Amino acid sequence: MTIKRHPSNAILSSAVEHAGLVYLAGQVADDLSQDVKGQTRQILATIDRLLAAAGSGKSGILSVNIWLADIRTRDEMNEAWLAWADPANLPARATVEAKLANPRMLVEIMLVAAKQ
Repeated sequence: MTIKRHPSNAILSSAVEHAGLVYLAGQVADDLSQDVKGQTRQILATIDRLLAAAGSGKSGILSVNIWLADIRTRDEMNEAWLAWADPANLPARATVEAKLANPRMLVEIMLVAAKQ
């Protein structure tokens, strides 16, 4: 059994590869001064980089969990999501409201993708 871990810190790995799948940790924006749409765009760019490093891409995404600090911002988050997502390969997805680790964090995204 081969497990490959991508950038790790003291508490987690940003991505883990195993059995043809890529598991991404919850991703948050670096610039928390942005609105939910801006934070979502930053996160999606990070996801692109992590998936590419693990041999996958957005068309390989199987499932996504999205946490919003305020569910009323779902439409703005979805604008960024729809501009980025592969419409021919949309994943299973859940979006819920949650209290995030930092009050300035407006969105967090975690996913599982198939290697391509």
